[in-house]
Amino acid sequence: MPSNLVRYQKCGVFHFITFSCYKRLPLLAERDGYKEFELELELLRKRYRFVVAGYVLMPEHVHLLLSEPRASSLSVVLQVLKQRTSAKLKPHNAAQFWQRRYYDFNVWAHEKRIEKLRYMHRNPVHRGLVSTPEEWQWSSFRHYATGEMGTVEIESDWTARRREERLKLAKARS
Repeated sequence: MPSNLVRYQKCGVFHFITFSCYKRLPLLAERDGYKEFELELELLRKRYRFVVAGYVLMPEHVHLLLSEPRASSLSVVLQVLKQRTSAKLKPHNAAQFWQRRYYDFNVWAHEKRIEKLRYMHRNPVHRGLVSTPEEWQWSSFRHYATGEMGTVEIESDWTARRREERLKLAKARS
């Protein structure tokens, strides 16, 4: 990765993030890696107050579509996410779990956001891991297709409707 990389953060847009396991080894597929990653992502989503619009966990890399955190910076969130998952998942004899750095693409338009979601959700199919996106358990695809709530809260029309229904119920009770 270039050392003179410029990142445009704190600009109020979504970020398409990609980072890989060390030497692109399929480390995430081992030792409950997918499950642990989802748990950490959700804990950090709440702690740093950012939106997860989508994600896919692949055996050797991760794609995330995230808003900028309200508490701290995106780079801090990703650093903490990588540190915490590495501490839990890195084999004792391994040098490291994640490659250094990450790729960040600013998503300025709604159309580009949809493009990135489709790319992420089709990644397991493209790689031959499954036949259809809904078969891959470790992504946000099922949430978008059915409204299914997983470990990681995905911000979508489904989530917004649920939030509105809870507000209506709360108002009706008071």
